[in-house]
Amino acid sequence: MATRLPAAERRAGLVEAALTVFSAEGFKVATMDAVAAEAGVTKPVLYQHFPSKRELFHELIRNVARSLRSDVTDAVGAATSPHDMVRRGMRAVFTFVDERPEEFRLLYGEGVRSDEEFAVEVRGFERSMADAIAELIDIDGIEPAGRLALAFGIVGLAEASARHWSLGGSGLSLDEVVEHVSDLAWHGLRAPQRKPD
Repeated sequence: MATRLPAAERRAGLVEAALTVFSAEGFKVATMDAVAAEAGVTKPVLYQHFPSKRELFHELIRNVARSLRSDVTDAVGAATSPHDMVRRGMRAVFTFVDERPEEFRLLYGEGVRSDEEFAVEVRGFERSMADAIAELIDIDGIEPAGRLALAFGIVGLAEASARHWSLGGSGLSLDEVVEHVSDLAWHGLRAPQRKPD
């Protein structure tokens, strides 16, 4: 007789299966049948945990966003200087892309961009990242709105560079891309402290 899994363990397995299916097929094409088959359960079991495909995809977005935010926060928290914060934060983003490409594709893929409800959720994640980064920016004479604008610039730089790198377009190693993008972010942050010519 098969052992019945605890609900939390079963749910985690369903989310893992959904990640595989959605990252490969996209939200529109993927089906709950495919998720159930990937998880090795019947569709009624899947629907006991997730009443709809949309709700399951929302759960995935939240999980991936939480995981990426945690990786970046932990990395930055171990930094020894502002410059080290930038480098460690960027390394955390690119390491996430390198080690968990399915999750990154899910968070920034077409399924999210083409659906306003999902896009709002990702924008909320990006706002939370920008808010956290803005708190760390220590530049004299720049008001909170200016710090937030710089923080959104860093979030956008990391996202766009990571998407390009994930597609193999740059031909750079992990260390190389981290160095280039970190240097750009760091020198950009230092620029407001320079006196105009």
